[in-house]
Amino acid sequence: MSFKHGGNIKEFAKNIGCRVDEVIDLSSNINFVKPQIDIDFNSLDISAYPNYDTLKESIAKNYKIKTNQLELFNGASTAIYSLFGQLDLKECSLYAPLYLEYKKSAILHGYKINYINRFTDIYHEIKENSLVVFVNPSTPDGEFYNLYPLLKKWIDKNATILIDESFLDFTPFESATNYINGYNKLYIIKSMTKFYSSAGIRVGAIISNSQNIKNIQKREPLWKISQFDSAYIQSSLRDKQFNQHSTVINNKNRDRVIELLEKSRYIEKVYPSFANFVLVRLKDIDAQKFQQKLIPYKIMIRDCSNFDFLDSSFVRIAIKDDLAIDRLREALCESFI
Repeated sequence: MSFKHGGNIKEFAKNIGCRVDEVIDLSSNINFVKPQIDIDFNSLDISAYPNYDTLKESIAKNYKIKTNQLELFNGASTAIYSLFGQLDLKECSLYAPLYLEYKKSAILHGYKINYINRFTDIYHEIKENSLVVFVNPSTPDGEFYNLYPLLKKWIDKNATILIDESFLDFTPFESATNYINGYNKLYIIKSMTKFYSSAGIRVGAIISNSQNIKNIQKREPLWKISQFDSAYIQSSLRDKQFNQHSTVINNKNRDRVIELLEKSRYIEKVYPSFANFVLVRLKDIDAQKFQQKLIPYKIMIRDCSNFDFLDSSFVRIAIKDDLAIDRLREALCESFI
């Protein structure tokens, strides 16, 4: 069983014999558009313990919630493991394929897992009083789902609902945070890493009603995020032009990438996406051989064969800058004739 993620750029560069800065990394789903950062990290006072009040206020304002409706974590993955450990449940339904840390966490915490194929059987029955996990927009394909019919179904089963919205900021759609006061067993996970182009800055959050947040906080340490993490995210959120700027550029470049891929004779299908990546089903070639053809161009992609319900005919390609798209075009034209 493999839980390998994309983005191991150092290992890739070493294996193909080039510098890291020469690699076109289309495996990583971190936003290539960066916010304006207006802080001097050398000026930060790190002599005192961190205070998260201002950071919480900034994030709460951004997501239109109250500060007592969120708890901060050292990244979304940490939030996942914490919540799985705190919930006193025995079974969970994972709408797969999905972010692999959910499967890993469920196994680690002893959950009986019900895998639901959201491509073919999204309305599959779930167990009463169980945990359901849905990533929206989804990964590795980037589709956005209208969850209202599923929410009704889950609530009827008295399920504990966990919705991961790590990529929602790339879309124009509304958050499920609108429902947190209407159902007391709903949790939303947010990642500040993906949209704000900061894989090295670890800030994530769980959003829920205030009582659920109080219960979570009872088992959490006081200090989980450094002053540097906090300052970076606060500065990112002060860039009021960033959301629109990022959305316009990512949408334009995603359209270009899809157009390129659909012209290749080795591509059977490009899945609809609202995120900063696309899922591709290959034909007449598997993911490893497809990657091998891209090595002369120093392009790295994500083999999706370790996702549930996918196999070696699936790859994920991230949306990056014009240079990356031009290199991909060159590779597709020269290597895939």
